Amino acid sequence: MNAIQVWSDLLCPFAHVAIHRLRVAREQLGVDVVLDHHTFALELFNGPHPRPGTDSEAVGLGQLEPAAGFRLWSQPDWAYPSTVLLAAEAVHAAKEQGAKESEELDHALRKAFWFESRSIAHRQVILDVATETGIDAIALAAALDDGRARSIMMADHAVAVTDAIQGSPQFVLPDGSSVHNPGISVRWEGPFAAGYPIAANTDPGWAERLLKQAS
Repeated sequence: MNAIQVWSDLLCPFAHVAIHRLRVAREQLGVDVVLDHHTFALELFNGPHPRPGTDSEAVGLGQLEPAAGFRLWSQPDWAYPSTVLLAAEAVHAAKEQGAKESEELDHALRKAFWFESRSIAHRQVILDVATETGIDAIALAAALDDGRARSIMMADHAVAVTDAIQGSPQFVLPDGSSVHNPGISVRWEGPFAAGYPIAANTDPGWAERLLKQAS
């Protein structure tokens, strides 16, 4: 099975849009390509996730791709996930159960946050999402509790801080070529988290081309 490496942060709205578009194009093309998720942990670069910045990006990207499923955070502020390292670790740990299982957990966690306002920082929420996705939550809990995937996640960070990865999202193909945040241009009106992003589609065919190249 061919794979596209996906380097991203779970709370990155640009990654949410790009992954949605890849999954839709994959279904339309009927190609056998799995998305192999790797962690680009924005919080290890910038500190805790800022809700104002995430909210404003969600508004901008939601207008660009409504089908991806965006909602503003609707739960109490204290429940907002300022960190998603444990959730990212769970996506790595799920690879023990299979590449497709890991991909589906990543997708379900993004949906849980962006569409359902669930605090995916919390261990029990992560395990609940795993159960709903059909993943063995008992095995996943054991992996989280002994930390076996933590070093793998941090090895990703060691790559993320180099020039090899530009940011979230970045897609790396089997031939070694890669592309960062394809198909979208964006500029900020005002400062980050106080202003708002103005985004535009620039290349509607990128996902289909990427999948064909990978397969």
